[in-house]
Amino acid sequence: MGSGKSTVGRCLARASDRYFLDTDALIETSHKQTIAEIFANAGEAQFRLYERDLAAWLAAFVKGAVISSGGGMPTVCDNLREIGFVVYLQCDFETIKDRLDHEAERDKRPLAVSIDTLCDKFVSRQEIYERSADLIVDATQSVKVITDTIMSQKGAQ
Repeated sequence: MGSGKSTVGRCLARASDRYFLDTDALIETSHKQTIAEIFANAGEAQFRLYERDLAAWLAAFVKGAVISSGGGMPTVCDNLREIGFVVYLQCDFETIKDRLDHEAERDKRPLAVSIDTLCDKFVSRQEIYERSADLIVDATQSVKVITDTIMSQKGAQ
């Protein structure tokens, strides 16, 4: 949350002439509810099932796209590398907190409504993100620097 996945993803897709997909947007569209509504109506466990189903679909049917996954997707999906090259946009907690405050984003993000919950998620997910990643990039840099870094590393793979 707040690391810049969607912003960087769109820029990377443009720079690499690929399609851009956002898993949260795909889930919202397919279930005709916002993420906050899904959490309120069906709960987090159901949302995580939607993420797992979507990951399986992406692995089977999508090739060559830039995909921005929801922040919790790596915690419930072991097959991210089957979908493609996985990049972890790593930020410190203060940067994420500032971005979410600045963008007035917390109301849209059910797990970010309190600082304590946001901090708990941040701490508990870091190891999972690191283990899941093919590449870890400092997401406190500019979008252009991050995009160039990913493209240069992916090209070397």
